[in-house]
Order: sequence, then structure tokens, then C-alpha cells
Amino acid sequence: MNDINSINMVEEKKQYINQDVVKRKMSKRLLLNNIVKYLFLFAASFAVAVLAILLYRVSVDSIGWLNLNFLTNRLSTNPDRAGIIGAVVGTVWLMIIVGPVTMIIGIGTAIYLEEYAKRGRLHSFIQTNITNLAGVPSIVFGLLGLTIFVRVFGFGSSIIAGGLTMSLLVLPIVVVSAQEAIRSVPYFLREASYGMGATKWQTIKNVVLPSALPSILTGLILALSRAIGETAPLVVIGIPALLIPIPGSIFDNFTALPMQIYYWTIDSVLVDEYANLAAATIVVLLIILFVMNSIAIIIRNKFQNRY
Repeated sequence: MNDINSINMVEEKKQYINQDVVKRKMSKRLLLNNIVKYLFLFAASFAVAVLAILLYRVSVDSIGWLNLNFLTNRLSTNPDRAGIIGAVVGTVWLMIIVGPVTMIIGIGTAIYLEEYAKRGRLHSFIQTNITNLAGVPSIVFGLLGLTIFVRVFGFGSSIIAGGLTMSLLVLPIVVVSAQEAIRSVPYFLREASYGMGATKWQTIKNVVLPSALPSILTGLILALSRAIGETAPLVVIGIPALLIPIPGSIFDNFTALPMQIYYWTIDSVLVDEYANLAAATIVVLLIILFVMNSIAIIIRNKFQNRY
């Protein structure tokens, strides 16, 4: 009987020890969870605070300068008469080149790599290089554009040279995001299409692309958002911020909003009013970016609901 009691006491002690260990482990996990939660909260709050301060500062500096005359006037050495109509038109022309070129080449490359290319060393080599290109500094793409489009093809500092250079810059982003979108399409959808007698291209066109289109558009939005705000490649290929005519075709010289912001910010050391002009131009650039993103998001949501 004493042996039985002793055994029961040992078992109860083991259970008590196990419960104590479990409680301590749960306490550590809850503590770690709270630390991580508040760390992420701090990171998100810090990012939002920086963005809010930036928007507030830019909005305050642009008060009194952002008006209809500023939007419709051409560039001028007189800050009171300076406008950005040429830079706005140049930016729109730039996006007209970047958008279609990036979409066609980027999505086409992703389709080939995911649906047609055989897996092997060559495929891995191409995939690795595309992924690495997404992290290459933008000025390197500017040097590439200067060599190929400005000097070899002789486009000079024209819209097509700037657009193709920017397309090279954002192309890896579109390719990688499109590949991820195509991979996320369930394989049973392809099998069902093949079972109905569809060819590979018909399956890609009617099943894979519609299903992956919302995610592809998300990547395209991010790519265009980066392209519209980049300055370094345009500086390298020699895009001016001078008193030039408003461009009328893709072979005309042009300036863009990021270039105008860059030069006005530099000139603000000499003329204080240029800082206000730069702030007003930043507001316009943000509005254009917001409109572009809104249109793309509406299109993405429409296809997402449809498919």
C-alpha cells in the first residue's frame, strides 16, 4: 500500500513539474509574441509618421504655388512665372512607352520561363540573373541606356530613349511578379482545359492568364510607380530640365517631373522660391501616381471579381 502511495506521489510530482514547464514555455512564447507585435507596430507607426511628415512639409511648402498657372505655364527662369506643363506632358509620354513595352516583354518572358522553357542549368541561370537584376542600382541601367539607346541607336535624349531605359529598369520586377502569379494558378485548371481538348496556348490564353492577371497587374503597378519617380537613369542619359518645347512625339527631346524636381531642389540653394516650386511639383507627381494606381487597381479588382 505504501508503495502504491509512493508511486502516486511521484506521478503527481511529475505532472506538477510538467505543468510548471508548460506554463513557463507558454509565458516565454506570449512574451516573445508581444515583443514582436509591438516591434512591428513601431515599425509601421514609424513609416506612417515619416510619410505624414513628408506629405505635410510638401503640402505646406506648395501652398500659394500650386495653381492653374503653375500647371499650364512653361518652364521659366522667373519662379513666379514658371510652370510644369512640359514636364507633365513628358512624363505622360514616358509612361506611354514604359507601360506597353514592360507589359509585353515582361509578361511574355514570364510565360516562356514558366510554361515553355525546360528546367535545367540554362533556365536556372536565366532565372537567377533576372532576380538579381531587380536589385541592381538604377544608375547602372542609365549607363546601359546611354550606351545602347543614346549612342548605338542614336535616339539622343528623346522620349523613346528614356522610355526604353526605364523599361529595362522595371522589367525584372514585372517578370518576377508575373512568374509568381502564373505559378499560383492551380494546376487542375490546366488539366481541365487540356481535358476539354484545348492546346497549350489556348490554355495559357483562356485559363492561366485570366486567373493570374490580378497579381500581374499588381506587379505592373509597382513597376510603373518606380519608373515614374526615378531620376538617376534620366540624368545619366542626359535628359535636360531647360526651356524646351513641349514634346509632340516619341522622338522629341523632353523633360520629366522627377528631373524638374531634382534640378529645382539643387537650384533652391541659390533661389529660395525654387524649393516651393519643387514641393508643388512633388504634389503633382503624387497626384499623377495616385490616379495611375487607382485606375490599375480598379482594372485589377474587376478581373479579380470576374475570375
